[in-house]
Amino acid sequence: MKRFARKHPVWFRSILVLTLLVSVLVVVYFVTAASGEADTGSIRPDTITDPSKAQRVIDNTSFGVGEKLTFDINYGFINAGSATMEVKRLIEYQGRPCYLIQTTAQSNSFFSSFYRVEDSVESITDAVGIFSWWFQKNLNEGSYKARRVCSFDQPNQRVVEGKDTISVAPFVQDALSTLFYVRTQKLEVGKSVYLDNYVDGKAYKLEVKVLRKETVKVDAGSFDCIVVEPLTSSVGVFKHEGRLTVWLTDDRLKMPVLMKSKVLVGSISAELIDFKLGEIQEL
Repeated sequence: MKRFARKHPVWFRSILVLTLLVSVLVVVYFVTAASGEADTGSIRPDTITDPSKAQRVIDNTSFGVGEKLTFDINYGFINAGSATMEVKRLIEYQGRPCYLIQTTAQSNSFFSSFYRVEDSVESITDAVGIFSWWFQKNLNEGSYKARRVCSFDQPNQRVVEGKDTISVAPFVQDALSTLFYVRTQKLEVGKSVYLDNYVDGKAYKLEVKVLRKETVKVDAGSFDCIVVEPLTSSVGVFKHEGRLTVWLTDDRLKMPVLMKSKVLVGSISAELIDFKLGEIQEL
């Protein structure tokens, strides 16, 4: 097992993709500092001219402040750790109401003995238009450590990351806000939802295919679900060759209850074990 973890440490990074839609979940690359607070000192608000120009209204009856989902992360039949996805609170950012959304992933004591994972991801997502304003991820995986901070200048359709400025489409999503946007959409079997993403220095189109309806049973209960699969031809979180499948409840919540992603050897799954529903805000 130790030999496998050293040779293929990338499999554990898929944990974040699963809890995100995705990163998943998105699974799961799911965005604060380790303290869980937004590192506003890293944000460059001077790059955003007029936030009021970013106007879009999305009807959201799917999630709200206080929602917290807890997942078991399994590699095959082996439990590898746990992950959470939480809408922590409603904040004001750039003069607009926004959700502060955070996911975390941790390896359990067994896996931590040879490959410790403590990852966190955070998004500031516009509460009215459900698009990204700010994104941060902190990865601590074995000896590998990385931190990325992105400021989304939605009025000028660009993302500022470090010294780089990248042109993007209007209302572009980060790796975490993607899932929450999809949850607000009408999902019909045989049809796809299309959106624009910016992940790890790349902007790309994302297609979310709605595959079928299915009932699944996890520790949190039995749920009637609608099954979706995110696809992209570009290099990003959701690689076509690394197939990710997500089960969302077939109701207004569209809550992720099961996520599966194939890796080089076997597969990783995130299964909902506990959940707390949030309060839908009137904005």
